Amino acid sequence: MTLASLAVQLLNGLADASAMFLVAAGLSLIFGVTRIVNFAHGSFYMLGLYLAYSLVDRLGATPWGYWAALLLAALLVAVLGALVELTILRRIYRAPELFQLLATFALVLVIKDAALWYWGPEDLFGPRAPGLAGAVQVLGRRLPQYDLLLMAIGPLVFALLWLLLNRTRWGALIRAATQDREMLGALGVNQAWLFTGVFALGCFLAGLGGALQGPRLPANLALDLDTIGTAFVVVVVGGMGSIGGAFAAAVLIAEVKALCIALGTVSCFGIELSLSRLTLVAEFLVMAVILVVRPWGLLGKPLALVRAASHHEAPLRAASQRERWAAMVLLAALLALPLLAGRFPYLPVLMVEILVAVLFAASLHFLMGPGGMVSFGHAAYFGLGAYAAALVTLRLQWPMPLAMLAGAGTAMLAALLFGWFCVRLSGVYLAMLTLAFAQIVWAAIYQWDDLTGGSNGLVGLRTTAALASPLAYYYLALLCSALGVYLLRRVIHAPFGLALRAARDASGRAQALGMDVRALQWGGFALAGLFCGLAGVLFAFSKGSISPEVAGVNRSVDGLVMVLLGGVQSLAGPLLGASVFTWLQDLVARETDYWRALLGGVILLLVLLLPGGLAGAWRRAGRPGEGA
Repeated sequence: MTLASLAVQLLNGLADASAMFLVAAGLSLIFGVTRIVNFAHGSFYMLGLYLAYSLVDRLGATPWGYWAALLLAALLVAVLGALVELTILRRIYRAPELFQLLATFALVLVIKDAALWYWGPEDLFGPRAPGLAGAVQVLGRRLPQYDLLLMAIGPLVFALLWLLLNRTRWGALIRAATQDREMLGALGVNQAWLFTGVFALGCFLAGLGGALQGPRLPANLALDLDTIGTAFVVVVVGGMGSIGGAFAAAVLIAEVKALCIALGTVSCFGIELSLSRLTLVAEFLVMAVILVVRPWGLLGKPLALVRAASHHEAPLRAASQRERWAAMVLLAALLALPLLAGRFPYLPVLMVEILVAVLFAASLHFLMGPGGMVSFGHAAYFGLGAYAAALVTLRLQWPMPLAMLAGAGTAMLAALLFGWFCVRLSGVYLAMLTLAFAQIVWAAIYQWDDLTGGSNGLVGLRTTAALASPLAYYYLALLCSALGVYLLRRVIHAPFGLALRAARDASGRAQALGMDVRALQWGGFALAGLFCGLAGVLFAFSKGSISPEVAGVNRSVDGLVMVLLGGVQSLAGPLLGASVFTWLQDLVARETDYWRALLGGVILLLVLLLPGGLAGAWRRAGRPGEGA
């Protein structure tokens, strides 16, 4: 590494920081005022880049046409954001925050397929910015002129936002809503239109951030989830709702990544370390360290409590005799289901996928429902369970029963390790720390070629001869899933589960009664990781091969969708949600190329019509659901 290469990399980092700040600032504004964790924010960034590509083509690549196209793209994204807020989000502001998250995830699916339909699946490369296609010399190295412009745009937007928030009445209302939106409503301020304006402004910043990236990267359909992960990290590291914190975090993270690239491979005590590979998880490592040291972020403050009346959850009750009979009938039906395999050969395979999803969702619900701890990285335990079982089978030739124990045990140990840090946080900060650990696990799996096979994964995984047929494996999956759900249910109704729910509902009172709240939550992490790892083992042996996607963020998001779709307040919720989501995903994927949009539309309808989830609708219809 030379001084020149280090300087150029650090300057490139400042250009990246500007792009990150624009997206994160919009996300921070939206969360600060509306308290919505907008999962679709990365989709608005992606749309800004796609729209800029098309508008530049229409208006021409002249200086006026180019910059007008970028500004118009951001404005169109803002208009779309306002429409989304008016037609969808405004209807669910009184719904639980997690269901708002589910609605924004459905928007991700819809927007992705809309972009696929209009622009196609190929990467689209935009033209260079007029007059800025060259480079300047920095210590003998070439630095693109466009990067210099981006370095200036970030601080400029930060200054304009500061003036807006601190020198205008509208900005004062935004700051007041961030601190105490209930009091703001009591003073007669129309919160509805304030929310719409802030959401549109946040989308404008995301669209502008995407539009400005045209000369640096191609428009592609993977930008939405890639961007939202980084934006979440920047916002959390800086402090939720803090624009200054978002700016500081963007610079910190971008410079850490630039430093990793500049240092390249280093030798430490005779061990070669490739720091450039850390760029995949550098932001998540920074976030994990910051949250452990300073739980509210660099410039953040503890979130203000919402004083609005909330609906308390009714205590979970033991299953009635009628519900026990219903469960027995369902189990009998599942045992007899293979009788239809002759007519529907694909049925056992689909049912194994559903049973794996049920166990995965049940373990996540154990954390989210009774535990009150939202996890954005539950797939880490799923992936670790799958890879541990595959490795001991392929490398050590362990029999399948021991491999299953090894996979579930490895996942539990990882949950104990990660949970020790996570239980020190709460709310969004806890959720983001789980995401950080999950991304670290994913990166280790993706890059450890000698052990995990890297991006190629592991192949050749075989079950024992007795389980080689699809029907035999179906019965194994049914046994493990049913036993896992039953044991989780028993734990929830046991003294440990009662204490865990007490810690969730009234942490202060639980501590006053002598309960160790952190130890209870730590135990909850361990149990959830154990059964999630078992689900990963079943998945690995059912497929015969695994790849890093088993621990990816997409699988974590799928788990959240399953739990929220079914309903967090019911023990039957994750079972219903996992079954319906997996079946819908399989059904619509075989019927249309735009299955994501169809699935997202169905999820949106369910959120709008059934804000309590499928189990909540079942309960309101006067049928057994609570505790089932």
